[in-house]
Amino acid sequence: MEKNIETSYKILKILEENPEYTQRKIAKELGYSLGKVNYAISALVDKGIIKLQKFLKSKNKLGYRYILTPKGIKEKYRITKEFLKRKLVEYENIRQEIEEAKKRLDR
Repeated sequence: MEKNIETSYKILKILEENPEYTQRKIAKELGYSLGKVNYAISALVDKGIIKLQKFLKSKNKLGYRYILTPKGIKEKYRITKEFLKRKLVEYENIRQEIEEAKKRLDR
């Protein structure tokens, strides 16, 4: 579940700023596999957090835009809070490790 929160957070953040990004572009930007992004986006769509909107990308092809739903806006807020909470715990643990390592070096 922990990785799912982080993955969802990062994908929602990108889609909020760039709703026209393809899954391939998201995968490249995050350093994730295309399959991981596809799985995560499918889950977000199934949960009603985002929806797909078709738009004309070029003369010959249709593209998709990812839109946060009202439920998605609330869920993004919740996911962001959870992500921040976990990162603050990680930060505190790393800070303590650094302090302990400094003390050992000073001895």
